[in-house]
Amino acid sequence: MKRLIYKVIFFRLMGWRITGMMDPGIRKSVLMIVPHTSWMDFFIGLFARGIIGLEMHWVGKKELFQFPLNGYFRWMGGAPLDRSGGRNTVDAVAGLFAERKVFRMAIAPEGTRKAVITLKSGFYYIALKADVPIIPIAFDYGRKEVALGKPFYPTGNEDADVAILLRHFEGVTGKFPENGFGYEK
Repeated sequence: MKRLIYKVIFFRLMGWRITGMMDPGIRKSVLMIVPHTSWMDFFIGLFARGIIGLEMHWVGKKELFQFPLNGYFRWMGGAPLDRSGGRNTVDAVAGLFAERKVFRMAIAPEGTRKAVITLKSGFYYIALKADVPIIPIAFDYGRKEVALGKPFYPTGNEDADVAILLRHFEGVTGKFPENGFGYEK
């Protein structure tokens, strides 16, 4: 019933669509969400997740997962990240992949809703270290479309691999295009 409600709101009332497919057999992946230009992206993601019907996650520092919001954040797909003891973020997140049977981690490699020239590379190195594919997902407000790309396994050649991944986002418009990655003023 909940999935039907998501579909009615997202497809009928909001006029959005989802293109592409997610393979339910891929139980661990880095979901590369681009562009990230608005707080509304979070809700677009929630609707898409509810319609697709697969477990998806996000990572936050462990301090966020305290009473009274701990249960809510976990229910929303949150995974607490413990970076104590000098662990770097890539190693800590790769550890989350190792600990879980299912972990599809959504990440916005822009790292902010403001304009950026380059993407942060953490998403790439997390996928490489965890030995999981990167699935590019575009939130295209111009077309009102969530476009799911094909899984891509990083080779270790970051520049070449990211160039391939970025093809998925060509022509994509964020909610606030001037804040999107690669926007030319």
